[in-house]
Amino acid sequence: SRELRRSLKETRHRNWMARRTAGVMAAATVGLGALTGCHIDMWIQPKDKPGTESTFFVDGQGSRPLLPHTVAATEARTQDPFYNETRTDNPFFTGYADGTHPTMVKGKNEGGTLVTTLPFKVTHEVLERGQDRFNIYCSPCHGRQGNGQGMIAMRGFSQRRPPASYDTDRLRKMPIGHFFDVITNGYGAMYSYAARIEPRDRWAIVSYIRVLQESRHASTGDLSTNDVRQLNKSASETVEGGAEPK
Repeated sequence: SRELRRSLKETRHRNWMARRTAGVMAAATVGLGALTGCHIDMWIQPKDKPGTESTFFVDGQGSRPLLPHTVAATEARTQDPFYNETRTDNPFFTGYADGTHPTMVKGKNEGGTLVTTLPFKVTHEVLERGQDRFNIYCSPCHGRQGNGQGMIAMRGFSQRRPPASYDTDRLRKMPIGHFFDVITNGYGAMYSYAARIEPRDRWAIVSYIRVLQESRHASTGDLSTNDVRQLNKSASETVEGGAEPK
């Protein structure tokens, strides 16, 4: 009886060891099968690092030139008015969201004044570009006429300070550097558009804002003879033929 019990115990132990060995072998087989389907591309990626050579491009350079109208994530903030609105003495500005002020930012003109002239000549093409960018980025809040009645405001967007109208005395007297700074750094509930609009397009928008402001207070005496003729022609076509003014 004792021998029988010992024999049964040894048999059960051998069966358990056999099952354990089979389980380990099965797991190892599955693991090896999974490893054969893996790649090391996540660790060793086929890419060109900045400044390295490349056999893929004709010029042999891995770094590629910027495409036209590319907006840099971080742009130069030098004393060049093209990139810097030189804002330090604006009484309506109390500082950036992080608590800093332009006079504490390296690269700003300490004690400077807001830019009053654009850094390039304003042409018809510049105004058209400014109108195009304004209608895309600014009109949803400020309206296409710059009266603060954009679609977002009309759809019930409520805040303590509604979207500004450019026709107010304060903004009509504000130097153009103010508008460039607002586009670049944001103002109130408006966030920065620096990562969306390149500096030249910001100045184009600023020039178009000035056009919107002047258009509300212009008289026929400010127009050339040809402009008056075109205006009268458009008005006559509207009355007689119902055509839209050009």
